[in-house]
Amino acid sequence: MKYLILVGDGMGDLPIADLDNRTPLDFAATPMLDDLCQKGRLFLTRTIPEGYPPGSDVANLSLLGYRPEEYYTGRAPLEAAAMGINLAADETAFRCNLVTLNHKKDGKVQMIDYSAGHISSEESRQLIETLETECATKTFHFKAGISYRHILLVKGDYPAMDTVPPHDFIDKDVTVPWQRYMENPEWKELFNKAKSILANHPVNQKRAAKGQNQANGIWLWGEGKLPSMPSIQERFGLQGSLISAVDLLKGLGVNAGLDILNIPGATGYIDTNYKGKADAALECLKTQDFVFVHLEGPDEAGHQGLMQDKLQAIEDFDAKIVTPIVSGLRNRGEEFRLIATMDHYTPLSLRTHIDNPVPTILYDSREQEKGSGQNFSEKTGDEAGKKKNGTLPDGETMMKQLLQQQ
Repeated sequence: MKYLILVGDGMGDLPIADLDNRTPLDFAATPMLDDLCQKGRLFLTRTIPEGYPPGSDVANLSLLGYRPEEYYTGRAPLEAAAMGINLAADETAFRCNLVTLNHKKDGKVQMIDYSAGHISSEESRQLIETLETECATKTFHFKAGISYRHILLVKGDYPAMDTVPPHDFIDKDVTVPWQRYMENPEWKELFNKAKSILANHPVNQKRAAKGQNQANGIWLWGEGKLPSMPSIQERFGLQGSLISAVDLLKGLGVNAGLDILNIPGATGYIDTNYKGKADAALECLKTQDFVFVHLEGPDEAGHQGLMQDKLQAIEDFDAKIVTPIVSGLRNRGEEFRLIATMDHYTPLSLRTHIDNPVPTILYDSREQEKGSGQNFSEKTGDEAGKKKNGTLPDGETMMKQLLQQQ
């Protein structure tokens, strides 16, 4: 038996007037997801424990079968693991976004773009390397990641502060969180020096000439120390792989003991290498019994408020990820059990995450039980969730049901 979890990150949404008061998932053409839903089980899964922020870190940790209450230490340590950074016991990792800020004359600060226009990895590498050269100290070190996503390592004790994710403040005032950075001399010096260096960097000068958002600031958040968690083989007896363009997910896989399959051309957006991901999933299942495939596109479109991009991302998830993987396994005569779901909602109207329980398909290729008879959407998921045992309390329960261990 083969086991799969296929995740459309941030795919969930709220009804939209321009879509006849349907959600993008309900409106989009998703024939394979609908077929799996009709023939399989449909239920809700709570991926976000009460009191936890509805982030992809918490939610995907849950989808892998780990209780965030026991194993979550922060987002940045997971991304650091994916980048091959071995955190020492006295080190703290911060997620470091390259962002576009508007520093107004009255002293207020506005978050224009949490991703600096989805700056390319090559451009951001040059910026981060310059910041490391000019700003690194015995306490602070910059490590380059992908696109706008990077890491700042802090050694030893550091000034405590409350951090916030920049994607929660798109086009909003961020004066209050900015001032938190400015309250401590060490942070203030780092942020202001970075601001000055970025403003005069050739990469940003070229972006300005092209009319692109400049990476004119850094934004720190998601801090934490090295987590300690058992492997997925120790927990569930599985050997498998994880496929994602996003360092956060790769870090989760590293800490779970999964093989990380790096796909050329995987971008984390709607221009990603879908075929490469699907082919890699099918290939790894020839020798392993589990694969976790993650698609970032719907979430990024949700954060940017781009309805057409989100519709395309959902339809591509169905047509270019779910369909070829399912068809490939069927053609090989493989028996398999599959979860298709999302980690959280990223509504276009809000442009940030919310913690609604997520609709979840559990499909068994043997088709021995009566299916839900429903298409896959938030509405049908909510209806299923109202039935007895229709809402699972956490991802651990979902994983055990996938593996028939509960």
